[in-house]
Amino acid sequence: MLRILRARLRATTRPDDEGIALVLVISIGAVLTIMMTAAIAYGLGAFRKADSDASWSSAMAAAYAGIEEYQSRLANDPTYLQYGNSASRFTNGAENESGEASIVSLPTGTAENRAFGVGAAGTWADVPGSDGEASYRYEIDNSQYYETGTLYLRSTGRVGDETRTIVADLRQQGFIDFLYFTDYEIQDPVMSGDAASCVRYAYAGRGSGCSEIAFGSNDVVDGPAHSNDRIRICEARFKGALTTSYNPSSGLRYNPRNSLNNSCGGQVFDLAGSPAYSPVIGMPQTNSQLKREVRSDLATEVPLPGCLYTGPTSIQLNANGTITVRSPWTRATRVTGDPATSGSQPAACGAIASLRSAGGATFTPPANNVIYVQNVPTVASDPNFTASGSMPFSGFACNGLSGSSRVGGGSANGYGNGIGYPTTNERMTRNDAYECRNGDAFVQGTLDGQLTIAAENYIYVTGNIVYEDANEDMLGLIGTDAIWIWNPVNSSSNSVLGGSNRRVDAAMLSVAHTMQVQNYDRGGNRGTLTVNGAIAQKFRGIVRSGSNGYAKNYLYDERLRYTAPPKFLSPVTTTYGVTVWIEVGRAFNGDGTVAG
Repeated sequence: MLRILRARLRATTRPDDEGIALVLVISIGAVLTIMMTAAIAYGLGAFRKADSDASWSSAMAAAYAGIEEYQSRLANDPTYLQYGNSASRFTNGAENESGEASIVSLPTGTAENRAFGVGAAGTWADVPGSDGEASYRYEIDNSQYYETGTLYLRSTGRVGDETRTIVADLRQQGFIDFLYFTDYEIQDPVMSGDAASCVRYAYAGRGSGCSEIAFGSNDVVDGPAHSNDRIRICEARFKGALTTSYNPSSGLRYNPRNSLNNSCGGQVFDLAGSPAYSPVIGMPQTNSQLKREVRSDLATEVPLPGCLYTGPTSIQLNANGTITVRSPWTRATRVTGDPATSGSQPAACGAIASLRSAGGATFTPPANNVIYVQNVPTVASDPNFTASGSMPFSGFACNGLSGSSRVGGGSANGYGNGIGYPTTNERMTRNDAYECRNGDAFVQGTLDGQLTIAAENYIYVTGNIVYEDANEDMLGLIGTDAIWIWNPVNSSSNSVLGGSNRRVDAAMLSVAHTMQVQNYDRGGNRGTLTVNGAIAQKFRGIVRSGSNGYAKNYLYDERLRYTAPPKFLSPVTTTYGVTVWIEVGRAFNGDGTVAG
């Protein structure tokens, strides 16, 4: 190039111009050299940038791999949430959701997990199949798990010198993922009198005459629903996703018949593909697991115990954040041991003398916690034991209710559980209602806070239960036996309650029986039962029969997709799903040091 330029310049210039030509050639050569150098530099820079971009994108995939790997560990071992590295700022409260330290320890020996590394000297776990070029480490925040059932996981992926970090909320998938969940699509055999052989799924050989309940023409389910059984649906509407564990090789996944076994049409499924198949979600047999939450000898597992009450207990929720509890049989509100061998009477659960009084004790319960109502113990070493045939204290009267013709509210008969049930002129329709020594909870009022109320026996919803703040407050109601929508009637089968309609803001679970309206076939039209939350039950409950009982208005509390009432029960087989994830500033640099 330079030779050609020089030749052309010589041909067009005089001999005395050769000096100028030489300068011009050198200048042009210098420009070309600079251009070539710039081109090479740009090419190398672009190559490096492309390589960096690829590492940057791959680092996000490595962070995701960490989330998925941790989920698999939880699926294999639900207790794995106890492990982590307390040296992590995200774990020890400096940077986590609550600002409180999580209770964790590092797994050791063959259980060692390289993903729990922290700092430059800390380990990283390799992404399988990456030949060691991609790795991740994660940090666990379990400080809110025992209150809301949610874990927070911060995962950092690394490829080359590039790192990226995401935070994921992991929550147990379970009953409150559904507005309506049922194990068996039959009425509770305890209520119907059906044979024990009816307690099987329709697709597993359940016979006829087993009190199957159908969704009817007035039923609208405005939220996700699931049944482990085959569902009868007749003209009902499902606005959300509907799943069932009935999975035929062909045909419908539901039974288009009413409760009289007559064929029907008019079913409406707003979501295409409903009903869809989903595996069986197993239910625990009791809610006794929650009784651990009122023990004061489990400091590691239960750092802040809830409150224990014994025998029939009324709970009035007050809009100022307090509750009023009356529980005459209670002697200790926290216990140690299982079976309990000793107990205490903390002020946080109400003074014992006040709990036993007619007005009850009014106090602010432990935040984000559990109230458990147990049967009167039969073991003499239990601090809440009262001998059979004895009353909890002098002057207390409880005469039992054996027989279904008993009428409450009069001094002539004296029948009742000692705290006002049955109410005046209420005729008993079940022999097992309002027994003296049963762990029954009678609940109503306005909740300000987060609370779970569990009963060893029945839960009675005796009035409206509403949230003071629909964005902040959350209630769980968990009965081993039925959850009753209280609907007392007199000897003429007329309602003894004034007004109509009932509202329940709560996630409700009956692990062994049902959620049902008391005297659903008596008392006339009671208006509408509005449930804002979730309903889960072993057997279908009846809320209306003919012109009696309540019409249904069930609304799903969308917050239950992401959180739960304190320590709410989970299925016997538990999986954890990611409810929310977000990319945050990188937690670690490529050399493992803490970023920022």
